[in-house]
Amino acid sequence: MSTYTEQWQDWHANRERELADPFGWLALVSLDWLTDVPATYPAAPGVWWQDDEAAYVDPQGAELFHEGEPITGVQRFELVNSGPGTRVSAGDVEVEVARRSGYLIRVHSPKAEALRDFRGVPAYQPDPGWVVTGTFEPFAEPRPTTVGAVTPGLSHVYQAPGLVRFERNGTEHVLTAFNGKTGSGLNILFTDATSGVTTYPANRSVLTAEPAADGTVTLDFNRAINLPCAFTDLATCPLPPEGNHLPFEVTAGELLPHERSES
Repeated sequence: MSTYTEQWQDWHANRERELADPFGWLALVSLDWLTDVPATYPAAPGVWWQDDEAAYVDPQGAELFHEGEPITGVQRFELVNSGPGTRVSAGDVEVEVARRSGYLIRVHSPKAEALRDFRGVPAYQPDPGWVVTGTFEPFAEPRPTTVGAVTPGLSHVYQAPGLVRFERNGTEHVLTAFNGKTGSGLNILFTDATSGVTTYPANRSVLTAEPAADGTVTLDFNRAINLPCAFTDLATCPLPPEGNHLPFEVTAGELLPHERSES
């Protein structure tokens, strides 16, 4: 077995462990959009609402914790639109609060059916031929870029620091890149000719390390991953930016999850 294949298998095994997190994406059991009227929701203890700036919860006797501290009165959560959410612990579940234009709450439970039935993520066999060298071209200033979402009527706005250019079979392709999820590197959402055939139709994502000083960047399509919406209808994943469709088959990376292909 080649060193590359071994490294990919280690990466893939770690990816599956992350997906099997008892409070991860496969643990979602509900999604509710908050309104300006305080309300209760079946899966989330407490009373929840929002205004134009923030989301709120009143425990109303429920034992709720945020960042390890008990919530004893009305708690306010002001979050960045399309940015990271925050979690409220409530017994054996966690309530995720997120801002996606408006505010939503999603309950993560280790007893979720999707988590219980998870059998791993099918993927193409690793092929070093899908490790592509490209060039990152930064914009003078990051550009706010609006994209659609798998949830009808919803949109996301992300900062695009620049473009990545690469060649495949003698033809140049250009993809808009977003900032990496960990604060470094790039996150590239794309579709290709396998989308809706062997891979999830809406999107896949390939993450890169920080580009080199000369702009060189490596795209390893063997590590192209599904977004959460490939596994659950309770996710609000973004669609790729306009132009991020590759007109050829990227026969690398994660395939359509078992649960989607069987349904």
